[in-house]
Amino acid sequence: MHPPILITPSTELPVSLEEAKAHLRVEHDEEDALIEGLIRAATDHLSGWSGRTGRALLPQIWAQDFDGFSQLRLHVGPVREVQSVTYHDSEGNPQTLDASVYELRHDAWGAYLDLAAGQSWPTTDGRVSGIRITYEAGYDETPAAIRQAMLLLIGHWYEHRQAVVSGVTVAELPLAVDALLTPYRRAV
Repeated sequence: MHPPILITPSTELPVSLEEAKAHLRVEHDEEDALIEGLIRAATDHLSGWSGRTGRALLPQIWAQDFDGFSQLRLHVGPVREVQSVTYHDSEGNPQTLDASVYELRHDAWGAYLDLAAGQSWPTTDGRVSGIRITYEAGYDETPAAIRQAMLLLIGHWYEHRQAVVSGVTVAELPLAVDALLTPYRRAV
């Protein structure tokens, strides 16, 4: 499996500066740059292939490469639409697979492409990463639980600007963050 590649990131953030400042009870503008940085850090920590959720928190364009045709699992969700499936045919020529050949399906592990009824996968030249699926993933609006987890992270990082020791263990995240994120964690 090849990891997904972010092609076009979201232009917005899931939590606005105003929302974060209200959560932090900050009424001045002196720390806006710091708070914006914390919002971006929380977004990076939770969003995308390497984030804790494995999900795009807002609409983004992703690409994922495969070595051959079979059931093609897309690893960043929620998948909104497939934009294209490209491959190299048996002669090595680049091709775009007609959308009638495959169907976007979903199961407990997320989205995947599978053959449409009566169709067959084309023959490829067998190259590594010879198939690329480009797709849009992300929520129209980031779920409230994820936004709340982000606000908790932002608040924690704002108040504790270095590692926090609680008893004999290091507290990395507020306890509620894991509970809020559990339903949204990547299953694969």
